[in-house]
Amino acid sequence: MAKSSAELAAKIRRHAVRMTSLGGSAHVGSVLSMADILAVLYGKVLRVRSAEPRWPERDRFILSKGHAGAGVYAALAESGFFPVELLDRHYQNGSNFSGHVSHKGVPGVELSTGSLGHGLSVGCGMAYGGMLDGAAWRVFVLLSDGECDEGSIWEAILFAAHHRLDNLVAIVDYNKVQSLDTVANTLGLEPFAEKWVSFGWQVVEVDGHDHESLENALQQRPEGKPLCVLAHTVKGRGVSFMEGTVLWHYRTARGAEFEAAMLELGDPD
Repeated sequence: MAKSSAELAAKIRRHAVRMTSLGGSAHVGSVLSMADILAVLYGKVLRVRSAEPRWPERDRFILSKGHAGAGVYAALAESGFFPVELLDRHYQNGSNFSGHVSHKGVPGVELSTGSLGHGLSVGCGMAYGGMLDGAAWRVFVLLSDGECDEGSIWEAILFAAHHRLDNLVAIVDYNKVQSLDTVANTLGLEPFAEKWVSFGWQVVEVDGHDHESLENALQQRPEGKPLCVLAHTVKGRGVSFMEGTVLWHYRTARGAEFEAAMLELGDPD
């Protein structure tokens, strides 16, 4: 078990590189950019119980950028939801640990996500239901910047503000690189924060690798408004030759690249 959010983030990164290499899957850069966000969520913010994954009073977490599911599996394993050793089955034939995150047979996963742009809509439904029931739990949805190209995201943003869902937090992993190019070249989002504000959200911009800033932002609960945390991150964070490049959206680290990545991350073996 990780003793701090910083240690948890380091473990998530090591697991992600190893898991994607063993199974031959992609999206390692996407996991590395959000590792600190996951570590702060699971280490400091989310009210969850590993021994009781379906605890009725738990906070709900949805990874909308489902292609980075290896990171969630790693966070859950290190948080005690299932044995860490099971992570080696990631992306293997017959495994529950699919490339895009799946709730089937995986304790702690609320929703299977794959097609981008749907996680926030489901999160809105959960939050609206919780509000109607007077529940104390909150819903956290982690989005990619690239999926904010999609209209369904903006429909959900409108819905959340209209219904004053102050039990909902959207976190954008704003690493500014999507599948085939930069976000700016693909479909520019700026002025990004101002768009969320104009749609009726409270917005906080933070360094997505600064744990204290992330924790302070995620603990906010503005009255009568949903919260958006724009987390500025670096794609491939933690491995120098992966950082800020589109190459590692789909590439798998094997051989010398795997060894170099694990050396930089401090291979625990």
